Amino acid sequence: MKCELGYGKGSVTFEIPDKNFMGELLPNDMTYVRTGVEEVLYALKNPIGTARLSEIVKPGEKVVIITSDITRPMPSHIVLPPVLDELRAAGVREEDILIVLALGSHRKHTEEEKRYLVGDTVYHSKVKIMDSDMNSCVNLGVCENGTPVDIFKPVVEADRIICLGNIEYHYFAGYSGGAKAIMPGVSSREAIQANHSNMVKAGAKAGSLEDNPVRRDIDQVGEFIKIDFIVNVVLNEKKEIVKAVAGHYIDAHREGCKFLDEMYAVPIEELADIVVVSPGGFPKDINLYQSQKSLDNAKHAVRDGGIIVLVASAKEMFGESRFEEWMLQKMPREMIEEIKVNFKLGGHKAAAIAMVLEQARIFLVSDLEEDLVRRIHLEPFDTVQNAVDTALRELGADAKILVMPVGGSTLPLLRKR
Repeated sequence: MKCELGYGKGSVTFEIPDKNFMGELLPNDMTYVRTGVEEVLYALKNPIGTARLSEIVKPGEKVVIITSDITRPMPSHIVLPPVLDELRAAGVREEDILIVLALGSHRKHTEEEKRYLVGDTVYHSKVKIMDSDMNSCVNLGVCENGTPVDIFKPVVEADRIICLGNIEYHYFAGYSGGAKAIMPGVSSREAIQANHSNMVKAGAKAGSLEDNPVRRDIDQVGEFIKIDFIVNVVLNEKKEIVKAVAGHYIDAHREGCKFLDEMYAVPIEELADIVVVSPGGFPKDINLYQSQKSLDNAKHAVRDGGIIVLVASAKEMFGESRFEEWMLQKMPREMIEEIKVNFKLGGHKAAAIAMVLEQARIFLVSDLEEDLVRRIHLEPFDTVQNAVDTALRELGADAKILVMPVGGSTLPLLRKR
């Protein structure tokens, strides 16, 4: 079987003996009734679990809209205008609306980035726009897991809270979206660290909701502060809105998650001995930090003791300074133990790779120097063919191989027997 995978700005080909080939995992074919702003408008007119937004808010109320920062693919410039129209229809003045860009622990935005995120019309309106500040939070209590509920003060002081976001798989929160705009979006560093430190616990994985300790914190936030309405969207590979859900912060979110599963969750009958995975080429494989998501999805398709062949150019190497530091200076088990007690952004991705290494060996086909690859506990190969041939020699002539051409957008789900 001849296969082709995206690699950098080009592609690579390799062959797998027919007897070893289990198949390719690709996103499911979907048909869409509406897309873009039309789908957002439909969701706003048909909310799940609540009345329409225009029926919830009242004139004179102070309204906060929380949306994603520059590191997320959320198309706020498309979603915000119809949301603001709903508020205006209810008699809310622009001067009483505040848009908070949820930074979590990320850096602040430039004014140009703020304008890019919300769009020219909103940016030049009377609506106020500000970054969240994890150093200006109010404590509202403690979650069951012991995570402090520390929320950005302007959010706490609002009469109404609206959360925007996109829903995609998150490798330890299960899914993005919902109340994640608040925890960790507008939470304190202590809250973020406590919440994210649960990533090493059972259930903290992509596609997991009810048994996920990270998501449990996120959803519990709604017991401490009232989330009046959400608007969440699902994007296709071209970053176009193909689904929107609006309404109750859990009920609507769960409907969005179901749609995401229909689109990107691909059932498998058995775990593979070998998984060959690519992020899909540039820009998704521009560095190891970006490529990690594909690796994490691939772990759901490989058996314990198997081999994952990660095909990622990583031309710009690590992509994040703390991630690089942890990968180069710590042993895998050390990363996992440290992230439990001292969560560090960047370090968390290194720990995630370490957790994969406890399950399977990782062969890396990349543009990185071989010695560097060995220093970060992976096994370097110059071609995919050499990696596949070596894996077959290691695991036996009958080893089964699964190929994931767009690993970051495909979540393998083992069917329960």
